[in-house]
Amino acid sequence: MTKLQTMTSWAAQVIAALILGQTLFFKFSAAPESVAIFEALGAEPWGRIGSGIFELLAVILLLSPRFAVYGSVLTMGVMTGAIGAHLTKLGIEVEGDGGTLFVLALITFTCATLVTILRRRQLPFLKRA
Repeated sequence: MTKLQTMTSWAAQVIAALILGQTLFFKFSAAPESVAIFEALGAEPWGRIGSGIFELLAVILLLSPRFAVYGSVLTMGVMTGAIGAHLTKLGIEVEGDGGTLFVLALITFTCATLVTILRRRQLPFLKRA
């Protein structure tokens, strides 16, 4: 990667990790908003706790230079689920948030996609791409 690509990747990694990281407290502390979201999805408490564990793992991987690409792929998967939930059962606006959670999911997905593209050669099955 060029220096610009490396800097861009790190910026996207940090943004995604910050967004994912700030939601962990709410998921693991069973904040009323998180509980309501996962009840609406029929996945309370295991869906909330499980997604929190995957998000925590994604944060750790995103902030590790060697494993960032795996964190970005994991983040894309988790955010695909979040975006899908918003577009089907939850709606764009949840608990009167004005669509903030949906927009944050889109930003996180975009950052993860950018990291995956920039670091694709670190994936064993895409080394030549």
